[in-house]
Amino acid sequence: MTLGRRGWAGLDGLELGPARPFTFEGLIETAYRMAREDYGAPPRPAPALVDRIDYDEHGALQFRRDHALFSDGSGAFPVTFFPLGKFFPKRIEMHVVRDGEAREIRYLPAYFDIPAGNPAGQLPADAGFAGFRLHESRRRDDWRTQDWVAFLGASYFRAIGALGQYGLSARGIAIDTAQPQGEEFPDFREFYIEEQNDENAPVMIHALLDGPSVSAAYRFALRRTEGVDMEVEAHVFLRRAVEVLGFAPLTSMYWYSERDRPYHIDWRPEIHDSDGLALWTGTGERIWRPLNNPDSVRVSSFFDHRPRGFGLMQRDRDFENYLDGVHYERRPSVWVEPLEDWGKGSVRLIELPTTDEIHDNIVCFWVAEARPSEGAAFRFRYRLRWSDDHPYAPERIAPVFATYSGRGGLAAQAGPDGGAVKYVVEFDGPSLGELDSQRRPEAKVSASRGEISRTAVERVPGTDRWRALFELLAADGDPVELRLYLALDGKPLTETWLYQHLRELMPRT
Repeated sequence: MTLGRRGWAGLDGLELGPARPFTFEGLIETAYRMAREDYGAPPRPAPALVDRIDYDEHGALQFRRDHALFSDGSGAFPVTFFPLGKFFPKRIEMHVVRDGEAREIRYLPAYFDIPAGNPAGQLPADAGFAGFRLHESRRRDDWRTQDWVAFLGASYFRAIGALGQYGLSARGIAIDTAQPQGEEFPDFREFYIEEQNDENAPVMIHALLDGPSVSAAYRFALRRTEGVDMEVEAHVFLRRAVEVLGFAPLTSMYWYSERDRPYHIDWRPEIHDSDGLALWTGTGERIWRPLNNPDSVRVSSFFDHRPRGFGLMQRDRDFENYLDGVHYERRPSVWVEPLEDWGKGSVRLIELPTTDEIHDNIVCFWVAEARPSEGAAFRFRYRLRWSDDHPYAPERIAPVFATYSGRGGLAAQAGPDGGAVKYVVEFDGPSLGELDSQRRPEAKVSASRGEISRTAVERVPGTDRWRALFELLAADGDPVELRLYLALDGKPLTETWLYQHLRELMPRT
């Protein structure tokens, strides 16, 4: 039925299905039941036609704001919906929830402004939606043009940070990422959006996920803060065993930065959505691992017990280091914070090769120690913080500021196939400004193999930053794991810098 202004929940201009009871507990039961049944793929309406709705054609389709869910005042943050397209061909059910009842929001072509000649104008009347996004509060004049959360494609979703831009994405689950048998991409099949008229309260989103190996129920509590905070509760049930089950996955792009710029052809100084992985371990250690763009797939695991958090961060905020109108310097950082004891496991970082900026090539997630066997069930709670900086940055531990590398001074010792590589790692923090020639820090540096030499520490001229310099001599091509921090009187002053030395990224003699 089509509702007028005084219809159910005041939802104006939307066609809704019949009401039925809804609870999150019921959604969990549905996911549990589905995991014990054979998998059925989601509908793909008019596949040949949808395949013609490419990136540009899809971007030209606009959901009419006068049809936006909650735009009439029944909710604080209006919701608009994405149409199907070449890269988003699966139909997803959308529901609105009020007072324990859910009604499906039915697709109508009239919801969209469709330019003449766009293939979307030929979509069937029951084509359905591909995803949705939350707009800013109706109290803001720009709500019609500004959104802050979007769910679109498989189990992907993303939010803006404190600087008002989208960048990297999160996912509901990661399955067999970078495994020989290929990765599985489950889909959010149903969404349930609760009516909520207080912009200071969280927006509650419930989602049913399904894939060949897994079914799951998710509850998202979304808050529009200076950036965006999300509390996530996931109940995951395995239909069959998988090799790798990744929780709280983040996906980003790293092409190059200041330390590997000479090996990529582009006019811009740096191009990346994220430049490093930050870790806060169960023992309290702060770790920074700069990202790489390797020549082949690289997988790194950081084992931990009761982790305090991890995240993909964009630390470089200087426009001059990008010079691009898409403003990479404004891309958000995302921090994953466990809201319960995650036990033993590892943060897994996967780095894939890329030759441009249009493909995400960085993935990280938590892998629990428990084996993901057929019939296994998992429950995870965590918070995602989309911001411009680390939400728990310590006052007395200086973060890594920059990483540089170049030819070392011992090239002749390595023969014709390569030489020593010099690394320069800068740290910046208030505590370092208190140091001087009488209170000089010591560089604690080690390597998994190879020879470390010419280690030194010095203040960066004209600043309060300090840097450590050293050379690594490792003649063969296997990766070398490097570890470095600055200490004073035996106590750490800085984050621990971890780095994977890859020969293919090093300068040649």
